[in-house]
Amino acid sequence: MIASFIMLVLVIGCIIYQIKVIIYQKKVAKLREDFSYAMIHDMKTPLSSIMMCSDALNDEKIESMPELKKSFLGVVKSETVHLLKLINRLLTISKLENDKLTMVKEKVKLEPMLERIRETFKAKSTKPLHFTLNLQAKEVNADKEYLEEAVYNLVDNAVKYSKDEGEVEIEITSECSGGYSCIKVRDNGIGFDMKYHDRIFEIFQRLHRVEDYPGTGIGLALVRKAMQRMNGRAWADSSPGAGATFYLALPLAPTPTSAEA
Repeated sequence: MIASFIMLVLVIGCIIYQIKVIIYQKKVAKLREDFSYAMIHDMKTPLSSIMMCSDALNDEKIESMPELKKSFLGVVKSETVHLLKLINRLLTISKLENDKLTMVKEKVKLEPMLERIRETFKAKSTKPLHFTLNLQAKEVNADKEYLEEAVYNLVDNAVKYSKDEGEVEIEITSECSGGYSCIKVRDNGIGFDMKYHDRIFEIFQRLHRVEDYPGTGIGLALVRKAMQRMNGRAWADSSPGAGATFYLALPLAPTPTSAEA
């Protein structure tokens, strides 16, 4: 009787475990399917633009219109950069996941970096944008390339998840407190429920349909993983319809000793 009971428990346990494995596999398959769709969607638009401009540039009439030719070449370049950014994001996530990414920390001046990001989005966005910069901390100790990528992703999300009407307001502030430099990116977008806080930082996870809000679901995952590799933190505060605020906290640079000075 006891042996039969133990065997029954083991069989039930194996069945439950098998069901959990099947559910997990279905979840992973769904994530891959959503990610593939999102990547195709994100790549389709720039490729279509490049093809259209290439056809126009092959037209002999374009030679008599230098300004239009210059405009088409600009579109080809910007869309090519867009594609490269998508590919680089995938490579970066892969390196972070496999612990193969080397961070080179240095003193990074925030104002010129944020000005580059602001000008990029003002040039390419179809929505009216208003940026506010309030930088009490002028520089941070970070890897310049991946810090800029992280802030770029946060601004990209602010624009992507903005409300349908009205101006997109983005406020970026910085300060030093408790041994950390903190960069705060606040927007007036659609926001999200805080019960999804940890989920939004997971790779390939999305709260909205790709058809409504295009994206690959890797931007915020890259932000958090990059911050962790720099011994920092990334978190957010939000509520539905009231915008979102994202925080990046990075340790201050060690103070040089008298001998080092």
